[in-house]
Amino acid sequence: MALPPQPWPTGQTEQLEPLVARVLAPNPSPFTYTGTQTYLVGGDDGLAVIDPGPDDADHLAALVTGINARPVVAICCTHTHRDHSPAAAPLAALTGAPVIGCAPLALESDAPRVDAPFDKAYAPDRVLADGEQIHGPGWTLTAIATPGHTSNHLCFALEESRALFTGDHVMGWSTSVVVPPDGDMGDYMASLVKLHERDDRVYYPAHGPQVDNPRQLVRGMAGHRRAREKQIVRLLEERPQTIAAMVPVMYKGVPEFLWPAAAQSVHAHLIELARQGSVTQQEDGQWSIA
Repeated sequence: MALPPQPWPTGQTEQLEPLVARVLAPNPSPFTYTGTQTYLVGGDDGLAVIDPGPDDADHLAALVTGINARPVVAICCTHTHRDHSPAAAPLAALTGAPVIGCAPLALESDAPRVDAPFDKAYAPDRVLADGEQIHGPGWTLTAIATPGHTSNHLCFALEESRALFTGDHVMGWSTSVVVPPDGDMGDYMASLVKLHERDDRVYYPAHGPQVDNPRQLVRGMAGHRRAREKQIVRLLEERPQTIAAMVPVMYKGVPEFLWPAAAQSVHAHLIELARQGSVTQQEDGQWSIA
């Protein structure tokens, strides 16, 4: 999806509904769309801050302006990629609020990155398990475990308005990048099924526009992944192939600078297909039908 025309509302506090406001961070990229969206949930008596974003002085200043001296009950992170959680520590120092949400996770890898690196400094005061809640004046957030994009990914459900803050698991502008070894396609698909079984009214993702047709979008994303899986199987039925050989065929028309990300998704699909016993990797690095 092409970026929307500028100016973007970077640094502004946008009120989306009575209990939800949004502040856009100044970190646009091919993988973050117009930037990371931080959400302020609550009212005058207390807020939760979801996905505080990058440790950027301008963004922190914009968050302080949006908070507007209101008490902050919790700073919540969906996962620990560095476009989501690094501002948690400085914002906690400014507000005195605890950091509550996903578990710490920081992986080292020599492979070229197609997603944001992990935040090594993330240190939560409390880690939420699936179904655990945070309460504030007039609002309740429930943690929904949604591994796949990362193993520690959480969504947060605002019970009072049936809104779901989906982080990077579901976004309206793009599918989520699933990068092995931590990203797991089987977990990602199971998490999509989990969300499809819910009855959320709206999704507020960390990147891109809000999603007003959540179940329809999730159904389409799952179908897209299944179609990619079938495409991989068809290619391997022709002959054993490497990922590098499959990507130009599978992603014809996609700009080449996005092929490394596509290769990671193909790899994630192959790992899941191998787990199911459908494909196998040969000694020369090629993949084939099992």
